[in-house]
Formats: sequence, structure tokens, C-alpha cells
Amino acid sequence: MVMFALLTAMLLAMLDNMVIGTAMPTIVGDLGGMDHLSWVVTAYTLGTAVSTPLWGKLGDMFGRKGVFLTAIVLFLLGSALSGMSQTMGQLIGFRAVQGLGAGGLMVGAFAIMGELIPPRERGKYQGMMASVMSFATVGGPLIGGAITDHWGWRWSFYINLPVGAVALALVGTVLRLPARKSTARVDYWGAGLLAIGITSLVLITTWGGGEYDWISAQILGLGVLGVAALVTFVAVERRAAEPVLPLHVFRDANFSLIILVGFLTGFVMFGAMTFLPLFQQTVQGASATNSGLLLLPMMIGMTAFSLIVGRITTATGRYKVFPIAGGALMTVGLLLLATMDTGTSRFTSGVHMAVLGAGMGLLMPMLLLIAQNSVEMKDMGVASSSSTLFRTIGSSFGVAIFGVLFTRQVKETMSDRVGAKGAEVGSGARLDPSELDKLPAAVKDAYLHAVSDGTHQVFFWGTLISLIAFAAAWFVKEVPLRGGPQKPVAARGAEGAGGAVAARAGEVAPVAGPAGGSADAREADAGAVASDRATAGGTARV
Repeated sequence: MVMFALLTAMLLAMLDNMVIGTAMPTIVGDLGGMDHLSWVVTAYTLGTAVSTPLWGKLGDMFGRKGVFLTAIVLFLLGSALSGMSQTMGQLIGFRAVQGLGAGGLMVGAFAIMGELIPPRERGKYQGMMASVMSFATVGGPLIGGAITDHWGWRWSFYINLPVGAVALALVGTVLRLPARKSTARVDYWGAGLLAIGITSLVLITTWGGGEYDWISAQILGLGVLGVAALVTFVAVERRAAEPVLPLHVFRDANFSLIILVGFLTGFVMFGAMTFLPLFQQTVQGASATNSGLLLLPMMIGMTAFSLIVGRITTATGRYKVFPIAGGALMTVGLLLLATMDTGTSRFTSGVHMAVLGAGMGLLMPMLLLIAQNSVEMKDMGVASSSSTLFRTIGSSFGVAIFGVLFTRQVKETMSDRVGAKGAEVGSGARLDPSELDKLPAAVKDAYLHAVSDGTHQVFFWGTLISLIAFAAAWFVKEVPLRGGPQKPVAARGAEGAGGAVAARAGEVAPVAGPAGGSADAREADAGAVASDRATAGGTARV
């Protein structure tokens, strides 16, 4: 029941953006504000990104259950208020509230699983979580379209309330974790500086080349502000007694490498998910609902390989090959998608997407597993939040930068084929497939080629980014997985922060970091007691 509750909470956070994406044309038609359309997504992403490290730290300090329940309530509050919005400005503000809660849902679910389940057994459960992610990614557009068509766009937000209430009730009643009391102060300075830095960088990628020129005072000012905030953040975190993002975890080579791989994976994955439906609806002539169905090959590939890799990791304790194989397949899949044009059949694109999905399925479950296995138990929340944070930041950068590349290529192709005047007519369609038939035949043909060329640019550059992730995965070391959270018997060997964990057969060998000691042992023992009680009492069968 606990696992069901965690997966339900994760589904809420992951599904939301995908559902809302399908409803956005109707929302804009009702509330107006086409110029602020992107902010409905950006506000949510920013809220998630800036709150992610804070949720993880609060869970480490005060206990994960209460913090997780708070995140669920905040997310549901944002959902209800978003559904009641009367203006675009209200919706953007309430979406930010929703995003703040969503950051806690993701981090909380991962961290609670990390505390309840030994790393050796964690692979198959992370495979389940990756399956939830794939379902949300592909099922979201289908669900959003059905809800919007039958109940109206406001129910795209209201639907979260009954589902969230179930998760809230289950977590509140069946989850048993050790209580934590701490007199330490929250690192508000660090959290604030990190929020300013991340927000500035996301705004640069959102506004740069669109709202403002890349060399405008606004963009340059944001760049200076972001860099200054992040530099100050590093200085503050080095002296903070309870840093919101302890920098010592990044001294571990494996941790830093897998965080980099996660950032790059988020970069290309969400870029692909943003532009694939657009290609299908515009170039291949699929409806919004059918475009969701056409994504099934990728979902099936992700789901199947996520489950397989999880079970193999649990059975063997080996995992190094999966990030490498996943990175290779992801790169090949993106390269195949880059070859699509106006003559590509739906079947062919489906095969390409299946290859991409298989690569993601091999890679995604490993991102968190390796990150968590690289830190000591007391930093479990930090590892979880960092993994989610950098993947979220990567997705924000990916969508923004790919959007710039796509738009630029569309304009260039339209100008080359029909001239400046025709390009203006084509841009008036606003990428809405329902408007294409109203265009002159020559302009429509040019527009289809323009979207195809823009999609090629997205996947070509995505291939190069994925290639970097593939190269980085080769350097990830296979540190033996801990067998459980209790009885720490060994620390890192002579290899240092990036080295292996010394462990004898049959013993438990958690990764110890610079701050190891009796406190870690007590926390590990507390986690073991909580797990034993949950199993014996039947209240938290994972």
C-alpha cells in the first residue's frame, strides 16, 4: 500500500504538465493571454526546480512523512486554485504554487523509497517508478484531451483532487518512518540564492531570442544576476551548518557523473516529448488524441526495459552496463528521429520512437539508484533532490533551447520557400494543425517542410547532447550496492570519494562519506527498525 501511495503521488506530479499541455489551446481561448502561454508551463517548472533541494533537506532534518504530506497538500491547493482561475495571471501564479508542491512529491517519493528499501532490492521498484513516468509522459495527452473535450479544461486541474486525496490518506495512515527532531536552522540564504540563480537561468532560456535579444540588457542582466547568485550560493553553502545542498556530495565522482548524465537525459527527453506530437499532428496529419496513441511505441519501450533492468539489477547487483547501453540506444533513437521528413510514415517513426524508449528505459532507473548509492544514509534526501533537481533543470533548458532552434529553422525554411510575405502567413497558423487547411496550398506545403526541418534540428542537436551523456556513462564506476540500511560495516576504500565500497559477502556495506560516524549508524539502525516494524505489522508492504 505504501508503494501504491508513493506511485500515486508521483503520478500526480508527472501527469500534470502532460495533461495541461493538451488543454492549453482551450485555456487560452477562455482566459486569453496568448502572449503569456509559455508562462503556464514555465511557472510550474520554476516552482518545481527551486523547491526541489529545499524539500529534500527538510525531509532529512524533520522526517520525510510530514514533509511529504505537506507537499501533497500544497500541490492539491495549487490544483484547486488553478481550476478556479479567472485570468491568465491568476493561473500562472497558482501554477507556481502547484509546482512548489510537485517538487516535494517527486523528492519525497524517491527519498521514502530509498529509506524503506535496501539498494539491492531498490532496482525493481525504481523500474516501477520509471514505468509511471513513461505512462504519464504518453498517457497525459490522451487523458488531457478526453477531460477537456468532455468536462472542460478546469477539470484538468480538479481531477488531481480525488486522486491526491487517496494518496494523502494512504500516506497518512500506513506509512511508518522513524520520527526526526532537529534544532538545526533551515538554510534560507542558500535556498534563496539557489532559487534566484536557477530562476535567472531558466528565464534566460525562456526569454532569450524571443521576448528579448540575446544581447539585450534584460538577458545580460539576468545572466549577471544568475552567475552572482550561484557564486554566492557556493560560498554560503561552504559555511552553512545545515546547507540546503551539501556540496560535499559532489566530491564523489560517481555522484557527479550520474547527475551530469541525468541533466543531459532530461535535456533531450523532454525536448523529444515536446516536438514529437507537433511533428505528428502537423506533418503526419494526426489528431491530438491520435498523436498520443502514436507515442505508444516509445512508452512500451520505456516501460518494458525499465522493468527488465530493475529486476536484473535486483537479482545480480550489477548495473554499470545499463547507463552505457541506455545512452547508446537513446543516441541511436534520436539520430533516427532526426532523419524524419514529410514522407516518413507513422510506422517508421514508431520504430524510431521504440528505440528511443528502450534507451530511456535502460537509463532512467539507474539515475537515482546510482546517485543514492553514492552517498551515506543521512544524505539520501540530498541525493534524491539533486537527481530530480538537475533533471528538471535539464528539461527546462532542453525545451527552451530546442524551441529556439525549432522556431529559427521554421522561419528560415518558410522564407526560403515562399518569401517573407508567405512566411508571415505561415507563422499566423501558430503551429495549430487545425489552421493549416486555411493556408494557400504553396504556403501549407512550405509550412509542412518547415516543421519537418525544425524537427530535424531538434533531434540532430539532441543526438549530440545524448552522445555526451553516453560518453559520461562510460566513466561511472560500479560501486557494489548496499544490502540494507542497517549495520554499517564498511566505509569507502582507498579509492576515495569515487571509489568502491568494501564489503564482504553477506554483509551490509553502506557508502560512508566524509561525515561518517555514530550518527550515521544510529540513523541507519532507525531506518532498519522502521522497515522491520512496517513488514511485521503489515502496514507498509512495499
